[in-house]
Amino acid sequence: METKCVPFWKASACGNDFLIIDGKFAPAQIEEFTRRICDRYNGVGADGVEWVYPGEKDFQLRIRLINADGSHAELSGNGTRCVASWYVAQNHVAQGNAVRIATDAGVKICELTGHNGNEFSFRTGMGVPVVHPELSISVQGKDMRGVPVSIGNPQFITFIDEFPHDWQMIAAEIQTDRRHFPEGVNIEFVKVLSETDIAIRIFERGAGETMSSGTGSSASAAAAIQTKGVQPKLNVHAPGGSQIVDWESSATGHGELFLAGPARLVCRGEYFLSVV
Repeated sequence: METKCVPFWKASACGNDFLIIDGKFAPAQIEEFTRRICDRYNGVGADGVEWVYPGEKDFQLRIRLINADGSHAELSGNGTRCVASWYVAQNHVAQGNAVRIATDAGVKICELTGHNGNEFSFRTGMGVPVVHPELSISVQGKDMRGVPVSIGNPQFITFIDEFPHDWQMIAAEIQTDRRHFPEGVNIEFVKVLSETDIAIRIFERGAGETMSSGTGSSASAAAAIQTKGVQPKLNVHAPGGSQIVDWESSATGHGELFLAGPARLVCRGEYFLSVV
């Protein structure tokens, strides 16, 4: 039996962790492979794999995100930032410069704002969020009200005074609502702490509870800015760490939203494949 290896890097953005793998190593059954390597007990462990492919004239690289359960996702703000940190380390990009990364939700520009060893910080343009009217969904026989937000992927933001003890179960049930969310949805429970701070809990498609989320932080802030009268620049606190969302043009609803936060290169290695 021959053993082949797939090289990988692992990176984390506020505890939201991803494997970064060159697309040339992608097997035919890429979804099944992603499930195996992301397994936290029998694999390397991660919330998903960012598969990396060569860039073109308008961007340095292209990425394809597959979640830990093998499902495809349009975008991860944190995953994109993790890839940006990997690219910066590989190509010795100087602070102040930017990496243009093509995702399934468009090209994202990650400006390198800080660098210390294997720790990096970026300010990323996340596009223009679309905040939809409030929606009521029946969950466990009760009406759960929330704000759908599109920020390259679908999000559902529900504001609470305190985080329910069973919030993960509630979020999982909301995700089964295919009438309102035919493509699935990421769920955020949001607690407004002040005019400048919110706290969130995240339950994502294909990964379940995560320690942080870039798109979830962005969508939560956008919903809070438009519906709760908070400031257009918010500190968003998740269990894995804090990020800053800046939507200064929110009054017109047409400005781009920016997400600032860290990413850390954790390790690199080889994943063994046994081939008969």
